[in-house]
Amino acid sequence: MGTILIDKLLHTVVKRKASDLHIAVGQPPVLRLDGHMKRLETKVLEPEDTMALMKSIAPERSQKELQEKGGADFGFAFGDLARFRVSLFKQKGCVGMVLRQIPNKLLTFDDLGTPPLLKDLIMRPRGLILVTGPTGSGKTTTLAAAIDYLNQTCDHHIITIEDPIEFYHPHKKCTVNQREIGVDVGSFAEAIRRALRQDPDIIMVGEMRDLETIEAAITAAETGHIVFATLHTTGAQGTVNRVIDVFPPDQQEQIRTQLSTSVIGIISQALLPRIGGGRVAAYEMLNCTPAIGNLIRENKTFRITSSIQTGQKQGMQLLDDHMFKLWKAGLVEKKEVLLRANNAEDLASRIAKAERGIFDDDGADKPL
Repeated sequence: MGTILIDKLLHTVVKRKASDLHIAVGQPPVLRLDGHMKRLETKVLEPEDTMALMKSIAPERSQKELQEKGGADFGFAFGDLARFRVSLFKQKGCVGMVLRQIPNKLLTFDDLGTPPLLKDLIMRPRGLILVTGPTGSGKTTTLAAAIDYLNQTCDHHIITIEDPIEFYHPHKKCTVNQREIGVDVGSFAEAIRRALRQDPDIIMVGEMRDLETIEAAITAAETGHIVFATLHTTGAQGTVNRVIDVFPPDQQEQIRTQLSTSVIGIISQALLPRIGGGRVAAYEMLNCTPAIGNLIRENKTFRITSSIQTGQKQGMQLLDDHMFKLWKAGLVEKKEVLLRANNAEDLASRIAKAERGIFDDDGADKPL
């Protein structure tokens, strides 16, 4: 029964372009559509239903991990239609699942509307590029677009380290090796250290979760590789502080110095519901110029935001500025941009002025 039902549910997810499918006891399956949760008009799930659905898709090792640790993550392909990243967990003693849809078609930078500077940064010979934002803001999609762009334009060796593997990258001009935590290698930090002996040009780290992984990623970036990594932080300034704060106080000065030379760019993103359906991404882009490197080294990260504001000629932009443009272009609702703003008060007053026909002349109010 589980297999028949799961196929039907996954077809619905793909057809309705839902980002996630939630399976929990006590309610029907729920889709996340354009950021909103919508219940399907089917039966309320019982404990045996969620158990059968889980068993129909979860590999043995994940079922075992669920029993032993109370949770597990894995990825699987739904025919040629899509891939799914699945998180299994227990709640109130019953099995629950969330399935995130990973489209089969890789999106390009143009599809995503990423800042043009990102294309230049990923072609550099070495350095750390951080892609940040809350869960579900499209970080994995942005990274996949970067890997695919390089795969089509360079003859590099790319190693991705993921938990689990999301987008599949065939070898095009590059050789792409994708390693999955728990299947191919034990941990992110171990995989990065081993990658350094595998003649890589580019290393993609799915998530910088702990001190050991962050340390390994910085070292890899310093030793002549491009390293992409994601962090669950908002804004470039917050990202730098978060990386430094992971380290014990006696190491922070050294890490500031290392970061100031190894970070080449930070892109921070948010996904907003588009008026009329679908979603649109807003981006903050930091280009780590020597001046910004000095701010990081001298512990003056509080000045990063104003440096991005004045650094438009170097391809930088603030998240709030981009969201203002999206609102002004009629693509997103005012309440949605204010919810995600780094400085909601400033943005609200700017929008209020714009509604009265008064615009700042700092370039951020120019059309998209």
